[in-house]
Amino acid sequence: MDMDAYDIHKIEEYRENNRLEAKAARKGLPSSLWETYSAFANTEGGVILLGISEGADHSLQVDGITDASSIVKNLWDTINNSNKVSVNILTDRMVSIESIDGKEIIVIKVPRAERTMRPIYLGKDPMTGTYKRNGEGDYKCTKEQVAAMFRDALPYPYDTKIIEGTDISVFNSDTVRAYRNYFEVRHPVHIWNGTDDEIFLRRLGAIALSKEDGKFYPTAAGLLMFGNEYDIVREFPQYFLDYQERMDPNIRWTYRLDSNSGEWSGNVFDFFLRIYSRLVLDLPKPFELDSNDVRIDDTGAHKAVREALTNALANADYYGRKGVVVIKTPEYLSFANPGDIRIGLDLAMSGGESDPRNGTIMKMFRLLNIGERTGTGIPTIIANWEDKMHRTPEYEFRDGDTSRTKLILPLNEEIMNKVVDKPEIVVDKVVDKVVDKVVDKPLNETQRKTLEAIINEPTITYPRLAQVVGVGTTTIQNTTEYLRANGYIRRKGARKNGHWEILKSPNS
Repeated sequence: MDMDAYDIHKIEEYRENNRLEAKAARKGLPSSLWETYSAFANTEGGVILLGISEGADHSLQVDGITDASSIVKNLWDTINNSNKVSVNILTDRMVSIESIDGKEIIVIKVPRAERTMRPIYLGKDPMTGTYKRNGEGDYKCTKEQVAAMFRDALPYPYDTKIIEGTDISVFNSDTVRAYRNYFEVRHPVHIWNGTDDEIFLRRLGAIALSKEDGKFYPTAAGLLMFGNEYDIVREFPQYFLDYQERMDPNIRWTYRLDSNSGEWSGNVFDFFLRIYSRLVLDLPKPFELDSNDVRIDDTGAHKAVREALTNALANADYYGRKGVVVIKTPEYLSFANPGDIRIGLDLAMSGGESDPRNGTIMKMFRLLNIGERTGTGIPTIIANWEDKMHRTPEYEFRDGDTSRTKLILPLNEEIMNKVVDKPEIVVDKVVDKVVDKVVDKPLNETQRKTLEAIINEPTITYPRLAQVVGVGTTTIQNTTEYLRANGYIRRKGARKNGHWEILKSPNS
């Protein structure tokens, strides 16, 4: 609940929770007040009521305070003493003396502290004096949680960190090629397209110049997006990406992809490419045409999933434990990452402001038209999912050993099972209009899926293409031959060690 939404004259209707704390204050300013102040400031903020006690049934009762003015003075004296509290984030309007039935109480509205000010701690040692709020209680943070707050307090995204002692060889060449293919398809005349990999990666923010020796080294963002897992874990020991499909209740998982299997690069961009198509595979695609009479395959539900996956990867604290975990079941899709939402859920839900933990990684996705513009991510996810799936996304937060953010997209069984109209039953005038506009024969579904699979994985083999597209190898061979003959792709290098190059986008 918003701090200003509480009505102190209806105090009997409330109970202590993660945003409300009551303290009797019979003997003056209670010492436990400061633990709650630290906890609220480091979590989502909250309201502290002094002169209110909690009954045996957890109801709140007004006791009142005999000398409220002196307690308020004591509060300001203490909170401005840096030996007692690290930072004062309260203003005069956040502390007030109110009257209920002739009894005075003190209302303290503690905001969520700006990330650059956290942790808010008691005493001189943040490792022992930092608290967070969980349910009705304040608990002391672990050293790992405090270290995460200090990382988030940096004035710049920490994925801009230069990883010295490495070089461009830590990047997986197939991943870089796949990214560049995507970039060229979406920006066919961009000035970056004619540059070599080193210049392209520099402009992308994947490598940067060290002030120490004047040499270029990978950034944390570059290593995470394009590196090999065995190099990534040297900088991020807890790094882990995990995708699970749990489609059968009798089997732990029906499909799994994790970053430490050694069977693929294990980096962030490859993870996105490999799991996004699987996440949206079963989402309905009603037959709709855009203003140019081209079929719309990318619905609001697809956009919500894409944004949810991008947010999880761009906002993950890769120094944190348990990694990024994405789960698909018949009932829901879930996206969990280490780290909280840095601006707080309330502000993120309202939109208009963005503060991704890994700003460079977010930029890399946005350059591919993946991910929403600044500050609209969470509102876009919610609006699109409610519109297309008629279910409301849910956010969960865990503050155990490390903070975690989890987004759940509930699936609507009725919509998922709905039979959509087939193209052939669309009114004749629409079909005729589409046919009349055809000059060069457009790609059919198999051809488009094949081209998209090649863009995603330039070294893809015929057997894997057949598996990804869902057709036989003979069909795949005929399809790739059609794409080559019509100038969409070409094959470079030897049969075993070669790769595909994209010459024309699917919409050309």
